[in-house]
Amino acid sequence: MSAMPATARHRDSEIDAMNAELEQFLTFLLADEEYAVDILRVQEIRVWAPVTRIPNSPPYLKGVLNLRGTIIPVIDLRCRFAMAQREYGPQTVVVVVRVMTDALQRTMGIVVDSVEETFAVAREQIMAAPHVGSNIDAEFVRGLISVDKKMIVLLDVDRLLNSDELAIEQTAE
Repeated sequence: MSAMPATARHRDSEIDAMNAELEQFLTFLLADEEYAVDILRVQEIRVWAPVTRIPNSPPYLKGVLNLRGTIIPVIDLRCRFAMAQREYGPQTVVVVVRVMTDALQRTMGIVVDSVEETFAVAREQIMAAPHVGSNIDAEFVRGLISVDKKMIVLLDVDRLLNSDELAIEQTAE
């Protein structure tokens, strides 16, 4: 016999069901627009520090950094999305994310203007992105989320960071 009353067990199972349907995201700014990535893909957030440039790499690949013995590519999302460039400042950060490929997991950094917040939404609140002309390929957009009267673009990091141009080999982690 359980020591927990039946009503408490029922309430706990309802909370578990609600949490199972929620997804959590980390938001960040690019040119005053808010974007989000699945928080389960975020490994860490680092203050911007210069990286080692790689010759003949795409312009949006800022270089690589040594993250505790693992060399990871660092992508400037402003450049990747053909947005106007600006100098990096004290708010500029690198969001280190885990990207899944067919065979392995890769770790990559994305340079963003600043990190904003984390939030959770129910899956049914994620709206499909409309197909309109934009600097951002719709293939990289998982959907849109409306939070506090603002629209947030939810990025699919697997598609965004798995292009052939970024096929930097890493060992399986």
